[in-house]
Amino acid sequence: MPPTRRPQGPLAQLADLVLVQLSNWRWAWRGLVLTGMITPVAAMIALAAFSGRGSAAQDDRLLVGTLILALLFQNQSQVAGNFSFMKVNGTLDFFATQPVRRSLLAISTVCAFFVISIPALIVTVTVGTILLHIDLSVSPLLLLVVPLCIVPAAGIGAIIGSLTSTIEESSSISLVVTFLLTGCGPVLFPASHLPAFVRAIGVINPATYAAAALRAVLIGPVNAKLPEDLLVLAAFGLAAVLGLLRLMPWRQR
Repeated sequence: MPPTRRPQGPLAQLADLVLVQLSNWRWAWRGLVLTGMITPVAAMIALAAFSGRGSAAQDDRLLVGTLILALLFQNQSQVAGNFSFMKVNGTLDFFATQPVRRSLLAISTVCAFFVISIPALIVTVTVGTILLHIDLSVSPLLLLVVPLCIVPAAGIGAIIGSLTSTIEESSSISLVVTFLLTGCGPVLFPASHLPAFVRAIGVINPATYAAAALRAVLIGPVNAKLPEDLLVLAAFGLAAVLGLLRLMPWRQR
């Protein structure tokens, strides 16, 4: 009898799934990285010219807002497209027939696209600090804040990809959601510059809390509001993950 193969542990399976997801994009990763770098930088330059850069606080908010745009564009939009692609092409059905945990498949997808988004984040911060003349005061808490910012966005993207019927539909809806998340709340502009109904929507917008948390750990100061923002982001992230696990097509139960 051939020797039986022991099932992989969760960490080994997660590592393999991350490599699988990255290898699936080995032909297109250059385009994803380039687009992810150009989009937030172009938006920053346009908004800086439009806003007139009236104050240091406004410049700080602009830098962080375009970082949120980079996170959404590279994580939410790309994760949505990837899940839609896997659904349409039967990849999810294939994984469902394997001894693969769907939770690990979801986590591996988020990790893979986060790796692809790192150059966009670095370029956005570098260009922003030079263009807007911002002095950074980076806190070690950045290592905690960034994952908590990514999980809700990527979870929303995965849900969109799981529910849509085509890749084109997924891309369109994800793009609209990206604009709504960056526009509904004090993400790119101060709350005082926004209509009352937009400020009200911002209360339930995870990007609002992500922007506040990133601003605290990148520019400062780190104050008592940061733990509140992180708790809200964790709650949004948990809700997104639970929603995905419930809605994600999966034959193996």
